[in-house]
Amino acid sequence: MASFDFIIIGSGILGTFHALHAARAGKKVLLLEKDNRPVSATVRNFGQVVPSGLGGRWYQYGRRSLELYREIQQEYDITVRQNGSVYVASDADEWALANELYDRRRADGYPCELWSKVQTLATYPVLRPDYVQGALVFPEEISVEPDQMIYRLIGYLTTKFPNVTYRNNAAVVGCASTADGATVQLANGERFQAGKVLICNGSEFRLLFPDLFAQSGLVVSKLQMMQTVPMPEIRLPGNILTGLTIRRYESFEECPSYANLQTPDHLAELKKWGIHVLFKQALDGSIIIGDSHEYATATQTDDLGFDTNDYVNQLILQEARRIVDFPVDRIQRTWAGFYAQTTQEIFEADLDNVHIVTGIGGKGMTSSAGFSEENMKRFL
Repeated sequence: MASFDFIIIGSGILGTFHALHAARAGKKVLLLEKDNRPVSATVRNFGQVVPSGLGGRWYQYGRRSLELYREIQQEYDITVRQNGSVYVASDADEWALANELYDRRRADGYPCELWSKVQTLATYPVLRPDYVQGALVFPEEISVEPDQMIYRLIGYLTTKFPNVTYRNNAAVVGCASTADGATVQLANGERFQAGKVLICNGSEFRLLFPDLFAQSGLVVSKLQMMQTVPMPEIRLPGNILTGLTIRRYESFEECPSYANLQTPDHLAELKKWGIHVLFKQALDGSIIIGDSHEYATATQTDDLGFDTNDYVNQLILQEARRIVDFPVDRIQRTWAGFYAQTTQEIFEADLDNVHIVTGIGGKGMTSSAGFSEENMKRFL
């Protein structure tokens, strides 16, 4: 039976970064992926790395993640572009929150700028003037291509570190602690052992420890997203976040004015579906637009369905038309993403030498690199 220092189950963003930090420490690592390649939350998102939207320790993990992304990009192209993030405020309440977050981020040394309506429209002429009150800008934040980044990161990991073995199409159906470590068994009968096993299973709750997950309080969020045809004539530098995002992201919840924030009538239906409109232009000129949020418990994820709800997509596009003046309805594809989250920030369970880490929610692309670095220190 082959033996490793660490076996990491799941090669999404959280599992792969745990594997990277173990490899950097010189450990022998086996990274296992049940599918042909990662196909879940890590690839079904905007590819926005935005620490500005996070609060508490996750904001700090996000800032460290920016450094780690840039370090790797200097060695190996994982599609990192430092093109910044902009939060566009549409009314006085959102503008007040933008100003308060600006003061907070300046106080802790995170580069940011406040733009007037004129400055915002000069940089983003596709924004509708009647929507824009002003903008809060974070120039150091980055974009990645979500349909490419994780595959390139795995390529970097396996190329740079000969102490890493990567196996795809390797579904783990058994995992147990032993006196001196842990063992895993694949669906094909293969067995491996390691000093520690980390399970970064995303929203897959049925293969391993289903009873534990049934009692975990984890929920799965379904997000609907769309992508336009390439529109190279449109230029959207950076991550575009809007007034609905200001009303949703936890960094703004920490601001003084948030406690008195009211939802205008015209946003009530959008809030019901957890919609906050974002835009992100891909390398080919196409534009990703979304998203929405529906929820189900860990044992009822099938209730979310495999389809996309056209009513929800039309709500997103209706709000998008209020924000920008390019043809947002030139859609080439739509999809749903699913990610696990918990009210406890992240779900962790220590079962002797088996450790479960999942439920990072929407923080994964932004915070996984920094969080994994800190978390691996527990095991090294």
